[in-house]
Amino acid sequence: MSRLAKVVVLAAAGVIGLLPGAAPAVAQEPAQHNPEYAPTMLVLDASGSMLAADPGGGSKMDAAKNAVRTFVGAAPDASKVGLTVYGTGTGSSDAEKTAGCQDVTQLRGAEPLDKAALTTAVDGIVPRGFTPIGAALRKAARALPEAGPSSIVLVSDGLDTCSPPDPCEVAKELTAQGHQIVMHAIGFGVDAPSRAQLTCLAQTTGGTYTDAADGRTLEQVLPRVSATALRNYTPAGTRVQGTAQYRDAPALAAGQYLDVLPQKTRRHYAVDILEGSTAYFSGTVSFPRRDGSALFTNNSLTLRVYGADGQDCNVFESEQATRSSDGVALTVGTVFTKAAEPKTGAGAGKCRGGGRYYFALEWSNVGENAPEQLTLEMNVGLESEVSDPGPPPAQTAPVDFVTPPGPARPVVGGGSFNVATALPGSGLYSDTLQRGEFVFYRVRAEWGQGLAYRVRYGDTGKRGSAYVSNVATTLYTPFRTEVDSDTTAYTGSETVLPSHDAALATVPIRYRNRDADVVKVREQSVPGWFYIAVKLSPGSEPEVARTAPVPIELEVSVTGAPEAGPAYRAAAAGGAFGENGGPAAKVQGTQTAPASESTGIAPLALAAGVALVLVIGGVLLVVALRRRGRR
Repeated sequence: MSRLAKVVVLAAAGVIGLLPGAAPAVAQEPAQHNPEYAPTMLVLDASGSMLAADPGGGSKMDAAKNAVRTFVGAAPDASKVGLTVYGTGTGSSDAEKTAGCQDVTQLRGAEPLDKAALTTAVDGIVPRGFTPIGAALRKAARALPEAGPSSIVLVSDGLDTCSPPDPCEVAKELTAQGHQIVMHAIGFGVDAPSRAQLTCLAQTTGGTYTDAADGRTLEQVLPRVSATALRNYTPAGTRVQGTAQYRDAPALAAGQYLDVLPQKTRRHYAVDILEGSTAYFSGTVSFPRRDGSALFTNNSLTLRVYGADGQDCNVFESEQATRSSDGVALTVGTVFTKAAEPKTGAGAGKCRGGGRYYFALEWSNVGENAPEQLTLEMNVGLESEVSDPGPPPAQTAPVDFVTPPGPARPVVGGGSFNVATALPGSGLYSDTLQRGEFVFYRVRAEWGQGLAYRVRYGDTGKRGSAYVSNVATTLYTPFRTEVDSDTTAYTGSETVLPSHDAALATVPIRYRNRDADVVKVREQSVPGWFYIAVKLSPGSEPEVARTAPVPIELEVSVTGAPEAGPAYRAAAAGGAFGENGGPAAKVQGTQTAPASESTGIAPLALAAGVALVLVIGGVLLVVALRRRGRR
């Protein structure tokens, strides 16, 4: 059991905090686990038009098979990849159209990757018939898990010749039904109407559209698109629906939630905060990766807070992603402390003291070619008032970086905050990134400790403008606000981030940091899992798809001895950010997107209702034992 004290629940209020006098937990060695990959279904056009000659030699079908073989050879062993084809069972005459428009065959399910079986299935494809894209998407969707994120990668050389159902309408239908399927489409030598149809189905689901003019380009593009479909951002949480007006907003307890955020649309959520408590609220969206003409750049996510009667509490946070089409995750968050302020002065009571507050998120600035809507992931944390804030900050400057000894320990980063790979503390860790990936790791820092790190991108031996990529790294607090970040251009030779001498680092974590003059230092006032994100954007030219993956090394330094933290007036199971363990909060009667057990300690608390059941159970057990003793 951790040295964090035993916990009890203020179930009726759902207040989360640490028990008075609790000592910090010591980070444990995380259990080893397989990386999480989104189950992915390849949907391959095998209509009669695929018999046409490819400019590079052979038929278009030959080129498509080569592209699939290349992807299969490079796909991670832990991935789940299936294969669906259309057009193989009939000819393309008018008399065969009725049958041809139902001609969709699943050759392999989205099961643990069997490279030999998948390659054999691809080799046996013979193109003949029609192009029922809409029907193929429906069948592919039925073969994917009903819950959780998954992907479809479609390769087509033309329009659906069988609609209805129209492919874009199928994409909208599946999204409306709650499927978390991201569709990526590759147009293989297509005309403008076909490109528009394929782009629509991709954008509707937050996926990507990519042109492949010939077989050589397809062979470069398909492995990259498929690889990014596998290690995508994995949202998780309880499904809720924010409202346009604050009065109708759903009330959220401490926990993690999912919603859908359309362009330039504000969504409101209510949180009840006890007097003296501190609330933490963040929203995260992940952008799909895009190439070429589909690039979109500047996107902004804003956060506002309102009090009673919709009073503007003058809390405004805004974060911007300048290279959204690299597939970045954009997070905005706030530490709301006004519930700890006295209700004095005219109108002050509406934005001070305990009560119901409203958090409003908006995708305010939208880049060109951006998807119509994005999945929104929210975290709510509630921290109790303290009776003793603990020692004052020993320093408010970032901790020094201490170079860890080798050798490097291999790890596999996760595709989101939720499946971020836990690193057990100071050390040297190695991973391999595909171009276009944005991966996450997490490192625990206790009261009194600080975290510093560097990222080293290895030498691939490839040089030239075609191989230039944008690389970046960001350090986040346990409630996902940004501590620091850095970015630079990667040319294929060894590159270190940050690009200056210092490392990205926190200050020593102490409760009283929240009183510091520097805003960023104030946010470093709770212990827990700090997140490291590492990005390797797609290269500037399609040829980079043929280059070897890029090796990276994480140099991680956790300094300082764990020390006693503050004394809280109230506590609950899990801690304000899940630092005591436990899954994401679950609301009775709502749909929850499952997070993998391999995520370890999640950044949020158990639901108060679940904890209440445990408390009641404990009371009943005590009563039963006493009665037994009297007998």
